[in-house]
Amino acid sequence: MRYFITFSYFGKSYHGWQNQPNALTVQEVLENAISKLLRSPISVVGAGRTDAGVHAREMFAHFDFKDSIDSKDLVYRMNAFLPADIAVSQIYLVNGEAHARFDATERTYEYWITQKKNPFYFDRAHFVKNTLDVKAMNDAANLFLGRKDFECFSKSNTDVHTYLCDVRKTIWTEEEDKLVFTIVADRFLRNMVRAVVGTLIDVGTGKTSLADIQRILESKDRTKAGASVPAKGLYLTKIEYPKTITKNE
Repeated sequence: MRYFITFSYFGKSYHGWQNQPNALTVQEVLENAISKLLRSPISVVGAGRTDAGVHAREMFAHFDFKDSIDSKDLVYRMNAFLPADIAVSQIYLVNGEAHARFDATERTYEYWITQKKNPFYFDRAHFVKNTLDVKAMNDAANLFLGRKDFECFSKSNTDVHTYLCDVRKTIWTEEEDKLVFTIVADRFLRNMVRAVVGTLIDVGTGKTSLADIQRILESKDRTKAGASVPAKGLYLTKIEYPKTITKNE
């Protein structure tokens, strides 16, 4: 039987999502917890791979288990067992072929920026002291919309077959105590959002023009884009799936 698990985590203490031999990851902690509680070795397949220090307000994974599970009880026990920076919200039965990564149709990320020193955001947002032209940043962000090659914003030596991503929404919004960039796409490349945000900050400070953005996209060269912003301001906030993957228990 295949189950989906929905959870969230604050990524500061973890070297990203994916298991690594010499570093603590969210996947390792989650697999250890569920394996001990179900008294069986469990492998968990995540919806994607977040980098070290990146947070997730909504993340999905799937796992297989031979028996029927009392989902509410397992959620309760996992939250009692897991550290405070990882929380499980739901576990539910899905079709046997459902896949947390390959069946996802859309992903949403946010990046948080503060413009004033704020001790409550020091490990949750990126502090930018320079004045930013938000309108120019939104104008530039619109140039990323549609199906485009984003190789210029991808980490080098990444194991992908295509750099094409269908970006469906990009917007900067000014909230009471922070500036939030929201980007929605069918898929993202490694380091892509942080590189995009760094490049848009260059637009906001006047370092980079709209014409430069077009040239950067056409270059397919990571060195032409802006520097990547710190991981601490990045949040995976939403993942969409077809309703057909769920299965009545």
